Amino acid sequence: MEFEAVYRQYGGLVYAFLLRLCRDPALAEELAQETMFRAILNIGAFRGDSGLATWLCRIARNCYTDHLRRSRRAAPPGPEPAHGVPGPEEALADRDTAGRILRLAQALPEPYREVFLLHVLGDVPLQAISHRFGKSDSWARVTYYRAKARIIAQLEEESI
Repeated sequence: MEFEAVYRQYGGLVYAFLLRLCRDPALAEELAQETMFRAILNIGAFRGDSGLATWLCRIARNCYTDHLRRSRRAAPPGPEPAHGVPGPEEALADRDTAGRILRLAQALPEPYREVFLLHVLGDVPLQAISHRFGKSDSWARVTYYRAKARIIAQLEEESI
């Protein structure tokens, strides 16, 4: 597989995914470059269990997480959170929920997993996902909502 073609096809998706995570265009660009670099180095590790876009978004997520770890070590302690701003407990709860959703999404069978992750994490419109799979627009909507329903049901089951 020629990596330049992969970059042209998926570079925008990786950048959009990272921009959604960090909300900083310069940082998203830097992390997108790091993602593609890591992908080149580790292309032999791609087993094809998921789509290439999902694999790249996973690498991007790891790059972002690594950046956050490095930033926390380098940053001096900040002021106490203002009233009304979520404190550490709320942030941990949100991260815990997001982690549970990601774990459940990763356990979905294909194509549910890839459609859900592309749409939610990659911010790819359902119409574009349909075209990527060569299916009708309604196929992506139905697949996404079925994936979402499975995740919600499993979250409710875990809460019982």
